[in-house]
Amino acid sequence: MIRLYVTGDLSPGAAVAPTLDQSRYLTQVMRLKAGDELLVFNGRDGEWRAAIAEVLKKGVILRAEAQTRPQTLGPDLELIVAVVKKARVETIVEKAAELGARRVRLVLTKRTNADRIRLDRLDAIAEEAAEQTGRLDVPRIDDPIKLDAVLTDWEAGRRLMFCDETGGAPAISALTAAVQGFQDQKWSILIGPEGGFSPEEGERLRALPFTTAVSLGPRILRADTAAIAAMSLWQAAVGDWDR
Repeated sequence: MIRLYVTGDLSPGAAVAPTLDQSRYLTQVMRLKAGDELLVFNGRDGEWRAAIAEVLKKGVILRAEAQTRPQTLGPDLELIVAVVKKARVETIVEKAAELGARRVRLVLTKRTNADRIRLDRLDAIAEEAAEQTGRLDVPRIDDPIKLDAVLTDWEAGRRLMFCDETGGAPAISALTAAVQGFQDQKWSILIGPEGGFSPEEGERLRALPFTTAVSLGPRILRADTAAIAAMSLWQAAVGDWDR
């Protein structure tokens, strides 16, 4: 059944107005008509079965009928990634949503050299990935800011998995042992730019008390590959894959 992310509140009998693009998708691509059913979610009220109540000249009106799943959230995991080329950033956002990240934070490092970011495009990609994967929320995508600012204003109680491309960090197999006692804490995963972190950035990251530095193996990975690999390994060691 089609799943659609909406912004309106969901409750029995609530009328919901999808965006014009979503309405066109429902009626012109999927050929739905009045009375046809779909699933909707808004990240707050769980997942609901809804029906198309009206087909208007511009858009449709949905009517929420019954909740199919209560609201739940996965682990509090955020991906922090240096801005890279547009196509790779889009892949990273899509896969982060599929792999359960609650938030993607784009950062600028000393070696960042990338295209202009369209946040509205990334938001749409995250929404589509959430619809397809069955999750009940959509990850938040943040405007790029400097890495130094992120580290200076670090959230108390959040751990950081620093993917160190220099080869000096323990292998990823050491992650499980390193996170003992921290499984229920908030976590972030940090992926660097195509040119890697500067020596000064690496030194600062390794010195932070909340950091667990890990290596992703002997091969140099592109940023999008590194993000997918790191999130998958984190989920296997700490996340909700076996819950």
